[in-house]
Amino acid sequence: MKPPPFSYHDPATLEQAVELLATLDNAKALAGGQSLMPMLNMRFVLPDHVVDLNRIAELAGITRRGDTLEIGAMTRQRDLEFSAEVAQACPLMSEALTYVGHRQTRNRGTIGGSLCHLDPAAELPTVAAALDAIIEVVGPEGRRSIPFAEFPVGYMTPSIDFAELVTRITVPVWPADAGHSFVEFSRRHGDFAIVSAAVMLLLDDAGRITRAALALGGVGAVPLRMSVVEAALVGEVGSPELFRRVAEMCRTVEAVGDVYVPASYRQHLACVMSRRALDTAFARAGRSAAALN
Repeated sequence: MKPPPFSYHDPATLEQAVELLATLDNAKALAGGQSLMPMLNMRFVLPDHVVDLNRIAELAGITRRGDTLEIGAMTRQRDLEFSAEVAQACPLMSEALTYVGHRQTRNRGTIGGSLCHLDPAAELPTVAAALDAIIEVVGPEGRRSIPFAEFPVGYMTPSIDFAELVTRITVPVWPADAGHSFVEFSRRHGDFAIVSAAVMLLLDDAGRITRAALALGGVGAVPLRMSVVEAALVGEVGSPELFRRVAEMCRTVEAVGDVYVPASYRQHLACVMSRRALDTAFARAGRSAAALN
């Protein structure tokens, strides 16, 4: 397959890219290209113009600022995977990245591209949902910040205009003694997840859960933040019985079905993956707390 004909644009600055997207009809931005290029080749998308963002240096980079981690939208997934800063401040993201495609795709794929493509089975959108990430965008009308909870408006549809670009992802950093876990089930390693679960837990000295986050990927049209499960966890002492009980709440989520996987199987996997992630995050939080003491 070959892509349809289009005009190629190679801006060197963010301002130039925004102007091109605002003035050209039917234009698409190109980040890492790991989703866009196959879609072009299969003619799922038919742009008249492609605006390449790869020369815009200001869009890449990783910076720790106090209690937040700031990541440029064009930062490669491979750079995030091997970043000591990310491993320390956001180990959940580091763990999730090992499931993203294969090394070749992570070499080119970007965090901003993954979030904008917004495949519900992709790992980074699920992590962003669990961590309450803030998506910074810029367009002809200026800059704005979007909480990730408001970023997806539907299946593979982010809440940004055609002339807007994601520039930065700001991730709140959990305390160092928090436990984390990212697990997923797929047909083969490197495939998109049938169901994934991202968990963060914070404990007090008695092992009581004081803060919890759980997000599911692959189940519905968008990543799902399971606030009902989080509420059931807070104030409880962690145990396998507790995690088994609250994970059952995931069986009632509205799941999608397709020719490969029925909705009922995704609901079952949502329970299993949630319980596994909770078990692991709790064990890690316990080890972290013991190490700090």
